Amino acid sequence: MGDELLTIGELSRRTGVATSALRYYEEIGLLGHATRISGQRRYPPEAVGVVGAILLLRDAFTLDEIRRLMAARSKSPRSWRELARRKLVELDQRIEEAQAARFAIEHALECPYEDIVDCPSFQQIVLLRLAGKPREDVHPA
Repeated sequence: MGDELLTIGELSRRTGVATSALRYYEEIGLLGHATRISGQRRYPPEAVGVVGAILLLRDAFTLDEIRRLMAARSKSPRSWRELARRKLVELDQRIEEAQAARFAIEHALECPYEDIVDCPSFQQIVLLRLAGKPREDVHPA
């Protein structure tokens, strides 16, 4: 059985994740505790898939959110869905903010004024934003 287990170095090579990150994942409960053989951490082959899932989820979730997702899933395979739904709302907000920033940058690049601060359109957008107007009013599509 010992031959089937992966050292932390082997797990690192197979996943592209630094050994320090793997230790941290284990410390915060994302990666199951390793078996110790002669003082070395040894992971089951399934740990490769767990680390791969962490890498995928890390694109959208914080490590704490991933930990909560994994804990929720272990209680009930469907219980993670509410966490995922809330993340979708958050991602939609971030996308909207990024689109507003893109609009502002495109305007700045296309603006005939040498200094964007001198642009009346830019000044209007600033005033609307300061007035607390919704983002869609400040940066129309």
